[in-house]
Amino acid sequence: MFERFQEFFQNLTSDNTKKGFAPDDPRIAVAALCMQVMEADGQVKDSETKRLRKLLKEQYGLDRKQLDALMAAGQEAESDAVDYYRFTSDLKRHLNTEQRLELIGILWDIVYADGERSEMEDDAIWRIAELLGVSARERIQKRQEAARRVTDTEVVQDDAD
Repeated sequence: MFERFQEFFQNLTSDNTKKGFAPDDPRIAVAALCMQVMEADGQVKDSETKRLRKLLKEQYGLDRKQLDALMAAGQEAESDAVDYYRFTSDLKRHLNTEQRLELIGILWDIVYADGERSEMEDDAIWRIAELLGVSARERIQKRQEAARRVTDTEVVQDDAD
């Protein structure tokens, strides 16, 4: 699972430096969309924030200071945004079809980080997927894959106990 995240994030940042974050840096748009999905159900759980921080840190190769800067930039951008279009339009220009699908999968993984899925989170991802040009079938497939990963992880953890 983490290999696909790594490939996605490496492709996304191949032309960007790791030192700073320009306002149009696609990493900010990814972080902001993830935060919007996390907040969609009205509660951001520690497990969701930890998952997001871990993904950003590992995949972008950020140290703690850079990670904090990206999280702050993503939070600021998310707070300033009135809708998803601001981020999806930027990402649609930077991502190919496969990368857009991968982003939807990442958003589902963040939703399932707390073991729950709400109607509001479903709605947020539906809207984001539509704006990115991801079909309903592909969006549902990514949701099912994320749900299976959670189930598989729970089974492995139960077997270890």
